[in-house]
Amino acid sequence: MVSRRELLAGTLATGLGSILRAIPLDRIRLGVTTDEIDEDPAVAAEFLARFGLHAAEVRSLWGKYNTSQPLDRVAEARRIFDACQIRVTVVDTAFFREQIPTDAKALDGEYALLDAAMDRADALGTKVLRIFSFLRANADESRVHDLLSQAARRAGVRGFRLAVENLDGRTVATGADAARMLRAVPADNLGLTWDPNNAGMSGEKAFPDGYRQLDPARIFHVHLRDYRHTPDGKVEWTAVGAGEFDNLGQIRALLKEGYKGAFTLETHWRDPRGKAYSTETSLKALLKVVEQV
Repeated sequence: MVSRRELLAGTLATGLGSILRAIPLDRIRLGVTTDEIDEDPAVAAEFLARFGLHAAEVRSLWGKYNTSQPLDRVAEARRIFDACQIRVTVVDTAFFREQIPTDAKALDGEYALLDAAMDRADALGTKVLRIFSFLRANADESRVHDLLSQAARRAGVRGFRLAVENLDGRTVATGADAARMLRAVPADNLGLTWDPNNAGMSGEKAFPDGYRQLDPARIFHVHLRDYRHTPDGKVEWTAVGAGEFDNLGQIRALLKEGYKGAFTLETHWRDPRGKAYSTETSLKALLKVVEQV
């Protein structure tokens, strides 16, 4: 019997290894969201290490959001990543993802989630957390900015940086939204997880238009993938290179501006052959983009 791990190794080794060996990956810090490879961090770590990648974004582990895993389980994941010389660059949270809290109890729940996320990020060896900016529906933007400022102060006590991801349906969905938020919340430890494809899904021409409005110094992390518009005007995720987003232009612009943070492939696109195959396909295409940078 061939194990899932052995099968994955054999599948991915075909062709992809030679591509990675040909690319100077020290030019950019490239990683992958681990659960978009496999929920088992050991499988994800072996995928990354086999092909010369040493960065990872952690969202869920063994089928649960990292903040729902006990600390000893998270520490086990850290040992797995360390064994493969993989550094966790950002830990994902659902902090401030939904409606603005309407009472003190709900807000306390949000801060309990933030504290849990900081504990797990410390266990994983990073001081960067991905957060959100609340649902846009019925949101008072000044209240959003006030709560983000409070969260930044709370996180700053423990030396953390908070990277707000722009996401469709949230108060920060596009580059224009993000620029407005960053002007209103000047805290040094609050910045952006820039996801240009999410901005594209929200109707913005993310690059160059949305990106041009951002302060590159406030971009703490970057997500990469690809998307396209369907004939009915909707947006769907695609394998990198099969869509319309200019990943090459975006990466070049960030590096020209002195961006030193990590880039994470967060594929989202799903081929019927599964997550690992989908991530492999997008990674191959993204590495060809990197060759041109």
